[in-house]
Amino acid sequence: MTQSAYRAKLLTFTGDPAQSPDAAVFHEDGVVIVEDGRVTASGDWSALRASVADGATVHDLRDKLIVPGFIDTHIHYPQTDMIASPAPGLLPWLETYTFPTERGFADEGVAGDTARFFVDELLACGTTTALVYCTVHKQSADALFTASAAKNMRMIAGKVLMDRHCPEFLRDTPQSGYDDSAELISRWHSNGRQMYALTPRFAPTSTEAQLEACEALAKAHGDIFIQSHVAENLDEVKWVKELFPRQRSYLDVYDRYGLLRRRAVYGHCIWLDDEDRQRMAQTGTVAAHCPTSNLFLGSGLFDFDKAQASQMPVTLATDVGGGTSFSMLQTMNEAHKVARMGGHHLTATRMFWLATAGAAAALDLADKIGTLAPQSEADFVVLDPKATPLLARRTARAESLEELLFALALLGDDRAVFETYAAGARVHSRDEAKR
Repeated sequence: MTQSAYRAKLLTFTGDPAQSPDAAVFHEDGVVIVEDGRVTASGDWSALRASVADGATVHDLRDKLIVPGFIDTHIHYPQTDMIASPAPGLLPWLETYTFPTERGFADEGVAGDTARFFVDELLACGTTTALVYCTVHKQSADALFTASAAKNMRMIAGKVLMDRHCPEFLRDTPQSGYDDSAELISRWHSNGRQMYALTPRFAPTSTEAQLEACEALAKAHGDIFIQSHVAENLDEVKWVKELFPRQRSYLDVYDRYGLLRRRAVYGHCIWLDDEDRQRMAQTGTVAAHCPTSNLFLGSGLFDFDKAQASQMPVTLATDVGGGTSFSMLQTMNEAHKVARMGGHHLTATRMFWLATAGAAAALDLADKIGTLAPQSEADFVVLDPKATPLLARRTARAESLEELLFALALLGDDRAVFETYAAGARVHSRDEAKR
């Protein structure tokens, strides 16, 4: 066994900082010890230095901060090349930019090239796990999983299902969507660190027959993930009401087909009511909050107070290309502002929890990722508080952990990511990328 030790400031979590003031565990001079892709120990250097084996490689990063790898719970890799495309709203944005771009993923070369760039961009931003939407093309999922497996990332992704209200060139059928998804589940779910997500795009683009096929797949594979969109935009909510008049709400459409459960993740969740939120809490269904996308498309403001009162699971997500950055630090920046606009103070400590341990727990992966606990998979990020002159000047004056994390969240971006590790292997180095 080869052992490596990383000496730095450490941040990890034992719970939600909003529930317990001791949930954030910080070590001013700490160490993470890694063997065979897993953390064997983490904590104060003084307490663990004797556990560092003779001959182990010790990385001296004492001017840096190590945190668990970021987890992005909602992102579209085929939209990488259309990020920052102007449109007056969600639905015209889909018609004008999204669907034409996704057409290109029928070409395996386009899918493979985009997937490799996408994975590298995630890692450059410190994201080690993501829930990824591919396109309707089966090969788009193969390309993403192949690129992720090459970096040994824990990745969750799925082929999009759409059999109506979309261009013919992006349309599948209930049967072909079922068959393609079943084949991809067989090939990729629990293959190494890859995991599959059943992915109906959103209720308006699936017929009842296709949603019934999703229900059958979900029942047959209780440990796969489910991902879709819900209550993002008022025009969309109105449209769903017209298409599914018998259902109480937009969320109730998915509930009707058994698609609310642990490991089910829905993007946006802006225009929910209290009954919807209670139902998400009851079923363990996760809300992926996408602040940069919601602001960019003018969709609305996520209500943190109501989400917290209902105890529904909440995570953070970039939603590229509706979102405007791959960086979870930039996502925290906008999440804080969205919360403030709703009268809620979202602390930096809790934002880091939402993007790490909180996300892992919500996704039923707390035993694998999201912390620096012994036996967890060694996915972590080395952050540089001196990455830019302004960040260095501000962090030098930080008098608490909250001030340090707040400066990183509000002033940081990919430049603050010094290194990224997946299963104990360095998969991104900022300084090497500059060369």
